[in-house]
Amino acid sequence: MNGLDAIQRSVTDYQTLSAEELYARTVEAKRELGDRVMVLGHNYQRDEVIEHADFQGDSLLLAKLAAEHAERPYVIFCGVHFMAETADILSRSNQTVILPDMAAGCSMADMAAIEQVDECWEALARILPVEETVTPAVYVNSAAVLKAFCGEHEGITCTSSNARAVMEWAWARREKILFFPDEHLGRNIANKMGLPREQMVVWDPFQPNGGNSVEAIRKARLLLWKGHCSVHQMFQPAHVDYFRKQYPDVKIIVHPECHEEVVSRADLVGSTEFIIRTVAAAPPGTMWAVGTELNLVNRLKRKQPDKRVFFLSSTVCQCATMFRIDAPHLCWAMENLAEGHVVNHILVPDDEKVWAKLALDRMMAVS
Repeated sequence: MNGLDAIQRSVTDYQTLSAEELYARTVEAKRELGDRVMVLGHNYQRDEVIEHADFQGDSLLLAKLAAEHAERPYVIFCGVHFMAETADILSRSNQTVILPDMAAGCSMADMAAIEQVDECWEALARILPVEETVTPAVYVNSAAVLKAFCGEHEGITCTSSNARAVMEWAWARREKILFFPDEHLGRNIANKMGLPREQMVVWDPFQPNGGNSVEAIRKARLLLWKGHCSVHQMFQPAHVDYFRKQYPDVKIIVHPECHEEVVSRADLVGSTEFIIRTVAAAPPGTMWAVGTELNLVNRLKRKQPDKRVFFLSSTVCQCATMFRIDAPHLCWAMENLAEGHVVNHILVPDDEKVWAKLALDRMMAVS
């Protein structure tokens, strides 16, 4: 190992290294670790990190891959905190999940705190028999404690790919769904399913009864938590209109976390994996304006040189918290591990893990 043991260095020391040295040292640390480690890279991760990944994909896929490779005791998850938590929930007891930077969180996940969800549930219980009438459904882009809440209250998790199947499952069992933390994914799926707008309400955790009348809550079949993805809210209807005008043959493809006015104007709507597959399978010469995270869109451009791929927004919108995972943090975590030191160990408490896994298992059984 180069110089002092990695544990004696701070991340700041690594931030002074050149890109070439960081790359070489990360490769060497990974070589030393061999089959003891697997590096997982989320689709939105920057290139200097993704190039070291053994697997690339969305958060749930990567968490499942960690569990499938129990022979590798160390999992370095290059993503954000809730993703690493999901990997810890699904992985085996002999595996240790590491997040290179503990500051890599998710602004949308932070929009629903467990204290707020508990208060919401108690408020609903004062209005209706909540345990018999409401199914809590939480997006996987959420903290483990929220997944555990759903597991304990006969609820379920969902992804952007299976949200419709999850909603169908929930409505087959109870009259209402409490969907959190992203209101836009929930609304867009419900719109596609034909749910009337008067049967949807938005729950603002900072307002009494979520800002709704008792009558509206009783009438609603879908209660949407007031939360959003800051990246996908950057895309506006005007961006779609601009590309339609400038490039009449363009296909607009967006993520369902976008605002409904963007979704309604798009040609295709789907998860990150759906976007990747669709553009990859498109005929040469086709033109695509893509409404999702910038690192992913730029990677699509490079990997699909036979097509014209545009970023839908005129504003740079990377996932700022995902961007915290960089080459210095990855090298620091890898060299520590090669020296026998585990840093930034992600460990979900056992009671939360049991309930959260139950909510995840219900989802996987549905989809």
